[in-house]
Amino acid sequence: MANLDLGVIGNCSYAGLIDKTAKVVWCCLPRFDGDPVFNQLLRGEADDPFDGAFSIELEDLQSSEQHYEPKTAVLVTTLRGASGSLQVVDCAPRFMWRDRIFRPQTLVRRIRPLSGRPRITIRLRPTFNHGLEKAETSHGSNHIRYFGRHAALRLVTDAPTDYILAEKPFNLTAPLDLILGPDETLQGSIGDTARSFVERTTHHWLHWVSRLALPFEWQDAVIRAAITLKLCTYEQTGAIVAAMTTSIPEAPNSGRNWDYRFCWLRDAFFVVRALNTLGEIEAMEDYFRFLMDVVADADGGHLQPVFGIGRERDLIERVLPQFAGYRGMGPVRIGNQAHEHYQHDVYGNVILGAAQMFFDQRIRMNTGLAEFKALETAGEQAFRLHASPDAGMWELRTRARVHTSSSLMCWAACHRLGHIAEKVGAPDRAAIWQARADEIKDRILTESWSEKRQAFVESFGGESLDASVLLMVEIGFIDPQDERFISTVNQLERTLARGAHLMRYEAADDFGVPEVGFNICAFWRLDALARIGRREEARELFISLLESRNSLGLLSEDTDCITGEMWGNYPQTYSMVGIINGARRLSRPWESVI
Repeated sequence: MANLDLGVIGNCSYAGLIDKTAKVVWCCLPRFDGDPVFNQLLRGEADDPFDGAFSIELEDLQSSEQHYEPKTAVLVTTLRGASGSLQVVDCAPRFMWRDRIFRPQTLVRRIRPLSGRPRITIRLRPTFNHGLEKAETSHGSNHIRYFGRHAALRLVTDAPTDYILAEKPFNLTAPLDLILGPDETLQGSIGDTARSFVERTTHHWLHWVSRLALPFEWQDAVIRAAITLKLCTYEQTGAIVAAMTTSIPEAPNSGRNWDYRFCWLRDAFFVVRALNTLGEIEAMEDYFRFLMDVVADADGGHLQPVFGIGRERDLIERVLPQFAGYRGMGPVRIGNQAHEHYQHDVYGNVILGAAQMFFDQRIRMNTGLAEFKALETAGEQAFRLHASPDAGMWELRTRARVHTSSSLMCWAACHRLGHIAEKVGAPDRAAIWQARADEIKDRILTESWSEKRQAFVESFGGESLDASVLLMVEIGFIDPQDERFISTVNQLERTLARGAHLMRYEAADDFGVPEVGFNICAFWRLDALARIGRREEARELFISLLESRNSLGLLSEDTDCITGEMWGNYPQTYSMVGIINGARRLSRPWESVI
């Protein structure tokens, strides 16, 4: 049965998911939101278990395990059986070459016998056109072409191509290498190329991690989260995907199946901020370029909340009936209706995502008055819409309200523009933006507070509790010692907490009452607890949340509060951000132990 205990490989151009038996079950090409040439993850039990997959099977498999080479994105799977054991090393090449980053759409798989005479079968069955076309093949002495009407892949290998084409088992008596990528002739020997790609990629990640500013505690968790967030960046444009998958249900048979392979401006802001706190500024610089292009494209100042990773605006949502869905729980969707939504928090997320560029002296780009004026367009929209109904950050499809979280981000837009204006030498504009921020703040404090609930609630004049109001302290809107905020935290815990986990909100939405904990909300909770003085309790919760990760240290979007099973798209950037933020907030300082 499919599960989300999957290894992730990638190189900031494409990514793949690999299960514990060394089967590639998900991979989209030529980029994150492209055709899922490997799609076994979304096939039902009635489907052939090898279609849409790339497997290396040990005939008498008894056990398997996976790990990453420490501090890298190089994945190692070990398979053991009565006949022997073997190791598969998977790598998406990424390293500096000819003074620029090299990140080909290439998968390197190195197979090494460890003991005995393991008998293996190699099955490579990509599909094209979203699973509608099975690949045709042609081959030479050391390569196999897999092609459809409009796409082709080439496998170059020193394994017997006849055995791969016929899917015949054979004894693994020596190391083998498989290089799958574009339909191009490989320059150089197969073994030397595979070895070089893995070694240089390993070195690249070790160097990248060595520059991170890590907290004292939970370093392994933070490193894995940081690498995973980096893998979710699309370096060509600076976009950041919310997750690498589509249509993994948020809860069993819930119908909450969405395509997350796009760039939500909200999620991307949290990603770049988390990486910034670790000293990784390249993602922020790339994302700033993406943001400024988005702002320049804005139609009358309006910004949609989500874009394609090439800044595509029309992400038309449709169902793919050819796929049964994860565990048969369809529908499988591509595209996302959210591109049509009005979500007013987007303006704050844009300005928050850009703000550090004006203050951080490590930044290599020149950022000044011209960029500030471009961002003012988003600020004008934030001020104009701060008390207007929208779909909210949870992207409700059938109702609109004046959501507190949206108004909070509109406040943040105006507040940060005031600071930026001071920095770029525009004191008159600074005064205007600060006055607007003050006006929005007064309105939020008045209209989102519920005397009945003794809490800030999800919408102006509403009475329903919503975890998103915890962002009040995270963006600096309110003093964490404010009695109203402390009371809000207490009320949210009484109503939405399920052990270490936290529900998003209490009210029913388009699909009913939420059934699972939303991981980022749980991290918001422990951050709030630490800020209001309940630090030890927050540490205990953080440790419990870390235990919710899979065996490789990764999280999806949601967690079943009873079984601990992961649900929702994977790996979820929001959730990995929570790990970094929690560790930084709660770790003992270096000075206390060194």
